[in-house]
Amino acid sequence: MEVNIPGIIAVIVFYLVILAIGLWAARRGAKKEAEAEGAPESEQVILAGRDIGVVIGIMTMTATWVGGGYINGTAEVIFDPKQGLIWCQAPFGYSTSLLLGGLLFAKKMRSEGYVTMLDPFQQRYGERMGGLLFIPALLADVCWCGSILAALGTTLTVILGLDVNVSIIISAAIAVSYTLFGGLFSVIYTDIIQLICIFIGLWISVPFAITNPLVSNIGNTTWTRILYTPINDSSVNVTSFNETETYGWYGEWDMKRSGYWIDHALLLVFGGIPWQAYFQRVLSSKSPARAQWLSIAAGIGCFLMSIPSVLIGAIGASTDWPATTYGKDPAIEGEKRMILPLVIQHLTPTWVAFLGLGAVSAAVMSSTDSSVLASSSMFAKNVYKPLFRQKASETEIVWVMRAAIFVVAALASVLAITVKSVYGLFVLCSDLVYVVVFPQLVSVVYLKFTNTYGSLCGYIIGLVLRLGGGEDLLHVPAVIKYPYYDETTGKQLFPFRTLDMICSFLTIILVSHLARLLFLKGKIPMKYDIAGCFHTAEEKQAPTRESNTANGKSTGEHHELETMN
Repeated sequence: MEVNIPGIIAVIVFYLVILAIGLWAARRGAKKEAEAEGAPESEQVILAGRDIGVVIGIMTMTATWVGGGYINGTAEVIFDPKQGLIWCQAPFGYSTSLLLGGLLFAKKMRSEGYVTMLDPFQQRYGERMGGLLFIPALLADVCWCGSILAALGTTLTVILGLDVNVSIIISAAIAVSYTLFGGLFSVIYTDIIQLICIFIGLWISVPFAITNPLVSNIGNTTWTRILYTPINDSSVNVTSFNETETYGWYGEWDMKRSGYWIDHALLLVFGGIPWQAYFQRVLSSKSPARAQWLSIAAGIGCFLMSIPSVLIGAIGASTDWPATTYGKDPAIEGEKRMILPLVIQHLTPTWVAFLGLGAVSAAVMSSTDSSVLASSSMFAKNVYKPLFRQKASETEIVWVMRAAIFVVAALASVLAITVKSVYGLFVLCSDLVYVVVFPQLVSVVYLKFTNTYGSLCGYIIGLVLRLGGGEDLLHVPAVIKYPYYDETTGKQLFPFRTLDMICSFLTIILVSHLARLLFLKGKIPMKYDIAGCFHTAEEKQAPTRESNTANGKSTGEHHELETMN
């Protein structure tokens, strides 16, 4: 693959801009930390002093989802002849997720003054239960970061001509070095540049790509398009192409997969809420009301930012690829996930590709910091300190947070190299969060009677059912074959993730009720309340009984006197 010198220059220029902004924000944050009184150092790093303004808040909240996986993955699905617009659920799903997150959770979480998403779990269910809930949250962040690195790796492959795996490793190294410069201060201000770069980089490319002579009218390829399969003629050393019609970029609805579609739609909507990266923005807002409205506004912004990616996917599906400088059809060559940088590289003028690829690469790189900071924050505050080092200093916690960044980035790199679909990783990241963490979040925020026993049982049920369902993206076979299981493809066509989530939620409620009943009615002695859920209730009742006894009036005696009167 020929190296694109202007593209390399563009990437370097835009990376330096992002890096400069990150360094400036880190210095600004350090100055604010020095001026802040009372707030712990780790809290300042995690929440930027809870001093986020309206415009900055909307942009950083929008950037929660609008990153590399979002823009590259959306274009990939639109371009994929086996999927198309009908199956592109991320824009609608994550936009709705931000809207519902604002309406249902943002105000409540911010008003309680939490520092991380796991704080309410540890306060209600105990430190160990909070540590258990860190596991699916970490896996989700690793998948999310992996989708970003995969997207950045494919972009750099197009620009630099490097192997995808090498590009991913380089991208991870850049992301780690950049993230270490500052906490949420750096994340917030680079988020602003991230959105501006994506907006300008994509929208400046769309008009040139869509008017390229090699691109058919995208209105004519909605239902049918052409695939170009190479035919090698060794006698004359010439490659010709066999043209076959296939489904257009609208895609085709398959009734057999209706349950699958519903399952993934609900997964994206509700699985997009219980994320530390999202709640980090919510909890850093100045007030509960502002946190709510910022989330709602970000939902609208998230949807609008998907439009250029949809158009680029449609442009890719309408292009005569053998006639381009690329010379082959990405859909046939298994390079669907590279479609966004390929369109910008081969269908726009050099100066447009310079701006487009540079801006998008920098934006994608910038979007990595949120996920690594989110997981490292939860690990340092909700796992390391309460479970291993209760007396750890604030400086120690901050350094543990920084060390965790390397681990998260390494895990994400391995996943990005292993899994070949950006969009697949993008959806997978919400999977465990939806099945395991979402019912726990609803319970801890809205159902005050729930307890550790219900939480633990719900966690186990959700995890077992989900893992039993298998995952074809990671080549994990299904142990539990739900209704309509397709033996040929190995896919679960039943909305089993939603069923697993409901089972987990009901388990939390039922076991919490049962445990409360058994302990408070004396069916199980309090000495077996190993989680300490009901000792407090018993202790509160004890002084009342002692007081009544001292006055010579038990509850029964008091009732008897009232009757006589």
